[in-house]
Amino acid sequence: MSRPAKSLRVASVNVNGIRAAYKKEMAAWLQERDVDILCLQEVRAPDKIVRELLDESQWSILHAEAAAKGRAGVLIATRLTPNSNGELLENQPVATRSDIGEEYFADSGRWVEADYTLPNGQSLTVVSAYVHSGEVGTQKQDDKYRFLERMLVRMPELAKHSDHVLIVGDLNVGHTELDIKNWKANQKRAGFLPEERAYFDKFFGEIGYVDVARSLAGEVPGPYTWWSYRGQAFDNNAGWRIDYQMATPALAALASNATVDRAASYDERFSDHAPLVVDYLF
Repeated sequence: MSRPAKSLRVASVNVNGIRAAYKKEMAAWLQERDVDILCLQEVRAPDKIVRELLDESQWSILHAEAAAKGRAGVLIATRLTPNSNGELLENQPVATRSDIGEEYFADSGRWVEADYTLPNGQSLTVVSAYVHSGEVGTQKQDDKYRFLERMLVRMPELAKHSDHVLIVGDLNVGHTELDIKNWKANQKRAGFLPEERAYFDKFFGEIGYVDVARSLAGEVPGPYTWWSYRGQAFDNNAGWRIDYQMATPALAALASNATVDRAASYDERFSDHAPLVVDYLF
């Protein structure tokens, strides 16, 4: 697919298990998409298998595997070969970190950071994040709030650390009524609780990050990034917008487009999430 000159293409997707996604032709999507930085969530596979599937001759791979087998797992993969414009990041990550900075989440496979030096000499930090899905009245929901609280601490720290910060991933919360097709029926369900949405008010308010896809799309329904496998959710586009690219303001101003790669049909999906792809013009 054609792309703007001097652009950095970042794609994020919850693959719902990378082995299953590759069996459903994820590799074909990736080859066509000309991505520079690929961020995955819910990888759910041992590191050895991940590196075999992605091909280490093509990608520099940073993978935070969860201690619980078959659960979570986040990844940042950086292209090792030039993109279609012949461009390349000046170098691979100059530093990496594999958790959000709280011991409780150290081996949860939900947060990984990579620092880059851009061709113009500025610094960029990219985060691949997977927030807990939660479940009202359970430990899962308690852990979700604890993780969101930690994000309130880490996000300002990163903004001071780098010239540009980009936090992407499956954050498992629809921020506003525009982000869920059937929002009225889901007001008491994890993912659209007022208490969860209030964190996003802070992310995009006092902390100062920008919701890139919403900024570019405007005040319109969606575009959704997740559809339940149940019923006719996908065919009826009864989705949720719970996958984000959150950028510091100077970086958000460089975003030229945001595209949700929604499959043409239910049978062609490689995950219950669709990739969110954004080009940043440097």
